[in-house]
Amino acid sequence: MEKVKRRSAFIPATVRQRSGVTNGKRMFVDGSGKSAWARRWRDLKILYANDLDPNSLSEFQLGLIATAATLRCELERLEGQLSLGEKVDIDTYSKIAGHYRRIAESLGLQKNLRDVTPVPSVDQYLEHVAAQRETRQQEAAE
Repeated sequence: MEKVKRRSAFIPATVRQRSGVTNGKRMFVDGSGKSAWARRWRDLKILYANDLDPNSLSEFQLGLIATAATLRCELERLEGQLSLGEKVDIDTYSKIAGHYRRIAESLGLQKNLRDVTPVPSVDQYLEHVAAQRETRQQEAAE
């Protein structure tokens, strides 16, 4: 029996054999890239990639970024419905939010905590206020 040669899945296809999405000619397999949703999705992809090092992202990471952008767009759409007083399935909203958070974590995106320590410190501020008070009292006494 003769063995059949299998073509490797890793041999790059010619440009004509790739999809328009791979070639960068289309944003989506189906649908238009001109809607408000698509524009927001594209903006989010760029913002998320910039939060990481855009020059070192793998295709897999870019796919996760696209998925995170999709989930965020849907969350924003649902939040917009809520702002209009419309009913939204909160279970669906929370599931999307959970998936979004997990994808962000797997990409290494994390919340950056701000340093909210008052500058100057409270003690330094109180010393400053006391010094100002003394200066005013001395000026008033003169």
